Amino acid sequence: MIKIQKENFNLETEINKIKSLHNNIGATSIFVGYVRNINNKKKVSSINLEVYEKMALKTLNDICNKAKENWNLIDTLIIHRFGQLKINQKIVLVATFSISRKEGIAACDFIMNYLKKDAPFWKKEFYENNSSWL
Repeated sequence: MIKIQKENFNLETEINKIKSLHNNIGATSIFVGYVRNINNKKKVSSINLEVYEKMALKTLNDICNKAKENWNLIDTLIIHRFGQLKINQKIVLVATFSISRKEGIAACDFIMNYLKKDAPFWKKEFYENNSSWL
């Protein structure tokens, strides 16, 4: 499942939605990314994330399918937020559901690495006196 949204999300609720669909899940591997207050030695006050939603849905679906081809996964979940976000707010959730932990952990890392480098999201960081696109 892939969700691209402005709204915050509840980790437990989202994980339980997927778990309720499958009774053979033995492990859930999770990565949660937050807005941090320092980046590149600059004090960050907030960020703005922009997304090309149609392209993002397609590419995130493709990467989840690739993860399922490479690891024995039962399901995957990506929630990625966009819009203006403040320090300590959640940006992204990547969760993989598998029978055993090793498969899930490796797949979760693979998906997150893709999101960090190649997903069609653009981030603008705001500092005390200026801003910068990353």
